[in-house]
Amino acid sequence: MLPRKRAGGAEIEKDKAALNESLAKKTKSDCTISVERPSEMEDENGQANGTKVDAHGNKHAEIDEDLHSRQLAVYGRETMRRLFASNVLVSGLQGLGAEIAKNLVLAGVKSITLHDEGNVELWDLSGNFFLSEEDIGKNRALACVAKLQELNNAVIVSTLSGSLSKEQLSNFQIVVFTDVSLEKAIEYDDYCHNHQPPICFIRSEVRGLFGSVFCDFGPEFTVFDIDGVEPHTGIIASISNDSPAIVSCVEDERIEFQDGDLVIFSEVEGMTELNDGKPRKIKNARAYSFILEEDTTNFGEYKRGGIVTQVKEPKVLKFKPLGEALKDPGEFLLSDFSKFDRPPLLHLAFQALDKFRHDMGRFPVAGSDDDAQQLIACAVSINEGLGDNKMEQIDKKMLQHFASGSRAILNPMAAMFGGIVGQEVVKACSGKFHPLFQFFYFDSIESLPVEPLVPSDLKPLSCRYDAQISVFGSKLQKKLEEAKVFLVGSGALGCEFLKNLALMGACCSQKGKLTITDDDVIEKSNLSRQFLFRDWNIGQAKSTVGAAAAMSINPSLNVQAPQNRASPETENVFNDAFWESLDAIINALDNVTARMYIDCRCLYFQKPLLESGTLGAKCNTQMVIPHLTENYGASRDPPEKQAPMCTVHSFPHNIDHCLTWARSEFEGLLEKTPNEVNTFLSNPGAYASSMRNAGDAQARDLLEHVLECLVKDTCETFQDCISWARLRFEDYFTNRVKQLTFTFPEDAATSTGAPFWSAPKRFPRPLQFSSSDPSHLQFIMAASILRAEIFGISIPEWANNAKKLADAVDNVIVPDFQPKSGVKIVTDEKATSLSTASIDDVAVINDLIARLEECAKKLPPGFRMNPIQFEKDDDTNYHMDFIAGLANMRARNYSIQEVDKLKAKFIAGRIIPAIATSTAMATGLVCLELYKVLAGAHKLEDYRNTFANLALPLFSMAEPVPPKIIKHRDMSWTVWDRWIVKGDLTLRELLQWLKDKGLCAYSISSGTSLLYNSMFPKHKDRMDKKIVDLVKEVAKVEVPPYRRHVDLVVACEDEEDGSDVDIPLVDECSIWFNFLHRFWIC
Repeated sequence: MLPRKRAGGAEIEKDKAALNESLAKKTKSDCTISVERPSEMEDENGQANGTKVDAHGNKHAEIDEDLHSRQLAVYGRETMRRLFASNVLVSGLQGLGAEIAKNLVLAGVKSITLHDEGNVELWDLSGNFFLSEEDIGKNRALACVAKLQELNNAVIVSTLSGSLSKEQLSNFQIVVFTDVSLEKAIEYDDYCHNHQPPICFIRSEVRGLFGSVFCDFGPEFTVFDIDGVEPHTGIIASISNDSPAIVSCVEDERIEFQDGDLVIFSEVEGMTELNDGKPRKIKNARAYSFILEEDTTNFGEYKRGGIVTQVKEPKVLKFKPLGEALKDPGEFLLSDFSKFDRPPLLHLAFQALDKFRHDMGRFPVAGSDDDAQQLIACAVSINEGLGDNKMEQIDKKMLQHFASGSRAILNPMAAMFGGIVGQEVVKACSGKFHPLFQFFYFDSIESLPVEPLVPSDLKPLSCRYDAQISVFGSKLQKKLEEAKVFLVGSGALGCEFLKNLALMGACCSQKGKLTITDDDVIEKSNLSRQFLFRDWNIGQAKSTVGAAAAMSINPSLNVQAPQNRASPETENVFNDAFWESLDAIINALDNVTARMYIDCRCLYFQKPLLESGTLGAKCNTQMVIPHLTENYGASRDPPEKQAPMCTVHSFPHNIDHCLTWARSEFEGLLEKTPNEVNTFLSNPGAYASSMRNAGDAQARDLLEHVLECLVKDTCETFQDCISWARLRFEDYFTNRVKQLTFTFPEDAATSTGAPFWSAPKRFPRPLQFSSSDPSHLQFIMAASILRAEIFGISIPEWANNAKKLADAVDNVIVPDFQPKSGVKIVTDEKATSLSTASIDDVAVINDLIARLEECAKKLPPGFRMNPIQFEKDDDTNYHMDFIAGLANMRARNYSIQEVDKLKAKFIAGRIIPAIATSTAMATGLVCLELYKVLAGAHKLEDYRNTFANLALPLFSMAEPVPPKIIKHRDMSWTVWDRWIVKGDLTLRELLQWLKDKGLCAYSISSGTSLLYNSMFPKHKDRMDKKIVDLVKEVAKVEVPPYRRHVDLVVACEDEEDGSDVDIPLVDECSIWFNFLHRFWIC
């Protein structure tokens, strides 16, 4: 199904053939198939996961941080270790079970056992991506095991194909059932609930466009972290001696405390009684203050300093077993407030379906009114038995839809619920995040075509899409197959979309076409989420590998996989004809800039855009539908707050500041300065001219860095590199701190008389280097090795030998340092540069250039440096060792809590937390919307935007926002509207055409060239020139053959009151205007 390993492939296939033969033999004898049982493979699995044994003989799973870095950013090490120790059963390997199993194997549980008593049918191929036509007739679990194992060799994947006894459940910590009768589920859950320790039980079903989840984690289940958010903190500004006390925090950042939170205090000076580590309750939490429920009247008087930190308490949940919960379900978890009455109905519907299947031995037939009526009768009967809890009115039409599609397991629904259930399993394994308590029901009935479906359209066609046809009909299936879709991105979201589209049959005919593009290549860290890739694909193009894998899921997929970034630079590839041919665009991107560009393209060509994104356990989806919704760019998140430059460089007060500074120093020392040196050496004359022309403080600083690198800090041997590293340590963590505290002593005051070192500033202390301090020596090691690398110096074998390195560094002579008076240190929070201009910058620059030119003469012929580009995902390259060392030594200067290398990597590497579960859910939701887009004729209220947080869990679905309506005089329009103009207009005609609409265009430009401005008299000479000719003549723009427009910017105002007016697109095949005073000429 998926790309096979090239090297050593023969041995792999041979081993698998032998394995399958032995499994087949086992089937005949005991109906139980197992690659290897968890108990038999415990030691092997421990080695695969990197198990370590400590001094006390305890085993701890060692985590592959390169592979799981994005997941670690969500869960942390302790949760990952609990995952690695968990044995999970997944029963039912149709589409939903396959999705759950995939997510758990990617997450890295210890073992997963697949159970299914059924055999593969053609019907299964639209839901389970592990299956192919060759698997028809095989046991489902057995057919999935080998391909599932490929996703993560550290997880034991085994199978059971016979009947399952409740006693067998004791081999697992978590059991998941996706296709089990209600009677059997109650029996299994009772056993799990009463087992010691309890076994976490999950039952989930996907039936057409309806889905359900039930969780029972035992009589008492402890949640250690309900939301996964780091404890909130605040920097204290004052504490009153009152009962209760008022605590104020600095107005640097809002505090995020809630009434009733428990907090602890640290580093408080004066009122030291609060530093006892005792949790204290707060109330009246405000943006920068709160009331402490404590009498501080007799405490010491607050002086300064202090950190207040939220305490996150464990939460104990008491679950009811399924038999009890069915009768008294409590509050249902709601996902869509427009369907607040839907969960009780679906609670009945799923019980009625179970009774129908029990009585009839089958599912209701799609489109059968008799079967639907029988299911409705079951629901009515169950409802009548509820007494006071019964529903007053039952929506029989909804139950008809439920019955008709109940046999089908649709891939988008399986993907969505596979993400939800997969996350619940992680919660059960670890106690991380709040479990679903206890029922969740969902439907996407609005995904059905607007026109009524007739029974004949729902009949199976003996094809792999029969399950989908039984819900949507053959007409929509044909539209799916003939769709032309542009999928932008082939990362985690892209892999899920490729799989979903292949299973849905989208773009799976000669008339259909899927174009997927991505300019990135596969890295090891991708493999924990981007499940279409294997370790042997590392270094290959994501789009081509992903496309090949999707074709192996469905050979009919018509896919093209260019390796281009969709951007203005590739509009010759993705040209106007390409965009005009599309039916839908699906974004699978990870940055706002790219999303904005695709949004603009969709807006211009009036194409639907299906947008989604994830952040850890959170995901969101947004539908951009021409003329119905606002576009993606219509609303933007506010930019992230940046720390002032002076704070980062001289006055850090948290580890983020230290890491930001460390990353900046890395890039300056190891990338930018070596690049600058090479630029100078490549063409000294041109470089000198550019510096003289600049003649500013920045040019002076660049020259000083280049000269320092080539003269003062040049290295010829590895010992020179060690000396450089040692002197850097002294400069960074001793001398600079001595200078700072000399300039601003501890009792310094501001111009207003306030203490200079008041919160959030922290008074620093210089470090005393010691080669016996492992962290000091680790910094020297990383710095020396990287310095040697940029100078092309061979690194001796003893470079990472602590004793030999300590001996070498102790031989370095460190000159004494005396602070100087008059040194200027930037304290202005609005300053954007640490460089200060000087009246003699020109003279200094000339002197530096002369010295550089003399230095160049002494360098070996052809000498060049080797700049180092930061790479966070290679733990052997010393990049993160250097950055973590820089940041932690600086944190030690300022008494800031240090972090380990992994946490440093998250912050300095700007790693976006990511897990497979939220990714799967997001893509499932988007594909439910794709049905609507391709079917057409849906109204705004049929579409859904979603925000979900699987950690809480929270599901919030709502109609998209309609586009903003612009009104001018008796006209109105939205961003999607266009005006049509006839003829090849002159500038005068264009201005008059706008004037006829009450609009005065006072400025027209193309790129950086101004074509017309009403303030410039000379521009009146251009009035009778054609717009197209003006663009060619003034802007020097030639329209390439692949483009049908020229981008112009037009500023318009109301002719009467002079207010700016946003005008719509104007289309005549010659002039197009857009919403932001912009138009194009074809």
